[in-house]
Amino acid sequence: MSRSRSAAFMGRARERIELDALLADARHGAGSVLVIRGEAGIGKTALMRYCARQAFGFQVREVCGVESEMELPFAALHQLCAPMLDRLDVLPAPQQQAIRVAFGLAGGSPPDPFIVGLATLGLLSEVAAERPLVCLVDDAQWLDSVSKQVLGFVGRRLNAESILLLFAVRSDTGDADDPGFAVLPGLTLGGLTDEDARELLTATVPGRLEGRVRDRLIAETRGNPLALVELAGGMSPEELAGGFAGRPSMTGMLHDLYLQRIAGLPEAARLFLVLAAADPTADPVLVWRAARVLGLGREEAAAAEAEQLLVIDSLVRFRHPLVRSAAYAAASPEQRRTAHQALAEATDPQADPERRLSHRAAAATAPDEDIAVELERAAGRAEARGGLSAAAGFLQRAATLTERPGTRADRTLAAASAHLQAGSLRTAAGLVAEAEAEADTDLQRALVARLRGQIDWAAVPGRSAPVQLLRVATQLDGLDAGLARETTSTPGLLPWSPAGSPTPAGIFRRCHGPPCSRGPWRSRRPARPTCCCAAWRP
Repeated sequence: MSRSRSAAFMGRARERIELDALLADARHGAGSVLVIRGEAGIGKTALMRYCARQAFGFQVREVCGVESEMELPFAALHQLCAPMLDRLDVLPAPQQQAIRVAFGLAGGSPPDPFIVGLATLGLLSEVAAERPLVCLVDDAQWLDSVSKQVLGFVGRRLNAESILLLFAVRSDTGDADDPGFAVLPGLTLGGLTDEDARELLTATVPGRLEGRVRDRLIAETRGNPLALVELAGGMSPEELAGGFAGRPSMTGMLHDLYLQRIAGLPEAARLFLVLAAADPTADPVLVWRAARVLGLGREEAAAAEAEQLLVIDSLVRFRHPLVRSAAYAAASPEQRRTAHQALAEATDPQADPERRLSHRAAAATAPDEDIAVELERAAGRAEARGGLSAAAGFLQRAATLTERPGTRADRTLAAASAHLQAGSLRTAAGLVAEAEAEADTDLQRALVARLRGQIDWAAVPGRSAPVQLLRVATQLDGLDAGLARETTSTPGLLPWSPAGSPTPAGIFRRCHGPPCSRGPWRSRRPARPTCCCAAWRP
């Protein structure tokens, strides 16, 4: 069946009225925030585009979360604020410094997210003082964790600003229930009404759908607009009449449909799609530059555009995030490595060294100590900006590119500790098991036991984890007194003591003096090992 036609926005009358009211309030200095939730294809992005069209007299800033950038600290915030940095001088000096450090424009201690939040609010307010401002954050479930914190902070403080902040969050991903978004006002989208769904099919699908088939399609897609258009346009009448019983979820069905469409493209066009999917910046200049490295050009892009899979104008835009994930999933490992190598060659090493390094690491086919060392250094820079998830990701990749078992165990332990601090307990536990298999020194084995105890303590604080950590501290005292001190100062452990045993606080005071104080943003994080990876230490 031929591709469906595009359609004007239809349905969602109640939701459009609500957005119109929020825009009217922002025009009069009563800003607000709204989180639009719903499954893939339900119409979140369409509503945000509607809001942008209705924002007469507003400035519009758009940000789109990309899954591959979730580990880069402040990546989404940088997308939003980079055009506003010429106004940085209006902020108080501590806020200016916090933003500069967060965006890698200056060195310094890890910025306090509270100060970064105040700075972001100040920048947005300064811009909105000239003309009201709409900020649209699509695929917000894929924002990096620090940007989520900061933008959630900003969203709760807009009631006296001429700013409307909209988030679109997929409800069918594991990242949808972020606590920072849960406390914000929300709008949950369901399927279209039967009447609107029939109107959508009539407007977009060439030819006439038999009434029974049309009604079954509406019922089984539950009125999901993208599913209605894509499935009706991409399946034969016989397939539609057969229904969808026993098939995967709606997201899975759309993903499979996009895989089929991608498989029908010429090989060179498929490689162009992989290249575009591997680049998180959506920068057409970078994509065209990388395409030239591979001998690809307009012809290959045109083939993908003809299938309505992506559009390249001021940005590289996929029809839907599922197209991006399908294009990357459909590629062979060799095609992915080829795409990442081309992107590494096309990326400016001075302007964006960490993204270039990420592409080089993804393109590696064997252990590479030079890249592993660079990844350690990048982890240190990310940690200095407050990006624990990014530091963890860099360290984990460094470990996989390390050939010597002992060094690989050290780097794996450092990655596990960083994941633990970032709250990824399951990933940390898996890395600890990997490190245990390769640990070949008493110190490494003690660190394995220490991390396992810290993970247990973070997951379910109780009697077994403190006992284990006390034993590890005793073992470490003969190997590394500093690590023994850090072990006994694990947050939450100091007041605890098993019957008949010296208290950790007592051991700590006798050996090392009082424990150091910790700031409020780090109070729940376990102490970090300092021997595994010297390059990671701030």
